[in-house]
Amino acid sequence: MNNLDSPEEDRDDLPEMAPEESVPDEEHVKRQRSKVFGFWRGIQTVLGTAFLVATIFTLWTPGSMIESSLEARMAAALEAASSIGPAAQEISQDLNQESSSNKIGVVAGHYGSDSGAVCSNGLTEVEMNLKIATLVQKDLTDRGYEVDLLEEFDDRLMGYRGAVLVSIHLDSCEYVNDQATGFKVAAALSAQNVAANQRLINCLSERYETITGLPYHSGSVTDDMTYYHAFAEIDPSTVAAIIEAGFLNRDYVFITEETDRIAEGIVAGILCFLNNEPIHPAQSP
Repeated sequence: MNNLDSPEEDRDDLPEMAPEESVPDEEHVKRQRSKVFGFWRGIQTVLGTAFLVATIFTLWTPGSMIESSLEARMAAALEAASSIGPAAQEISQDLNQESSSNKIGVVAGHYGSDSGAVCSNGLTEVEMNLKIATLVQKDLTDRGYEVDLLEEFDDRLMGYRGAVLVSIHLDSCEYVNDQATGFKVAAALSAQNVAANQRLINCLSERYETITGLPYHSGSVTDDMTYYHAFAEIDPSTVAAIIEAGFLNRDYVFITEETDRIAEGIVAGILCFLNNEPIHPAQSP
C-alpha cells in the first residue's frame, strides 16, 4: 500500500489542458448581422427623407404660398410636362409656316445642266436666264425676302417649301415667224391649289406685260412648260410657275439690253401674288 501514490500526486503529474476556444453560435451571428443591416437601412432612410423634404421645399417657395397651394403647383408642373410635346410640335409648325411665307425660289433655267438655246453669235439661253434670275434674287432679297437661286435640277427642289417658286426661261434663237415675240407663263395642271396657281399666272402676266411692254404670246404654251419637272418635285403646298420671258430671235435686243426691266417685271408679278394686289390684265392668258 505504501508504494501507491496519493491522489494529489497523480493530479500533479497530468498534463495541463488548454482552455477550449469559445465558438460563437449561429444565433449570435444572426444578431450581429441584423445590427449591421439595420444600421445601413437607417442611413438610407434618413438620406431618402432628406431628399424628399428638399424637393418639397424647392417647389414650395414663398411665392407659391401666396399664388397657389403646393398641390396646385405640382399639378401645374405635371400638366406642363404632359403638354410640352404637342406644344413644341405646334411651335415648330408655326415657325415652318412663317419661314415658308417669306421664302421664294427662283430657278435659272438650264443652269447647272446645259446651255439651252444657242444663238448664232454664241449667246446662250442659260447665261441670260442666270443673269435675269440673279437680278430677281437681289431685288427680292433687298426687300427682305429669303430667296433661293436654284439650278435647273437642283437637289433642293425635291420637297421644296416656299411661298412661291418661279422658273425663268427664254424661247428659241431661231426665227419662227413675225408673230414669235413676247412671253408666256404656265403652272402645273395638277397643282394642289389651282386657284393660287392661276392667280400667280395672272399676276406675272399682267405685271410683266405692263413693265416690259412685251405681249403675251397666247397659244404657244407647250407641254414642256405645263409638265415642267420641278412642278412634280416641289412640296405640293408651294405655288409655282414657269415663264418664257421672250424670244431670243425677235426680242433679242430687248433681252440683252434691257435685262433689268425683265427682272423688274418678274419681281412685280411675284409681289402682286404675295401681297394679294389687284389684277387688271390687259389680256387674259
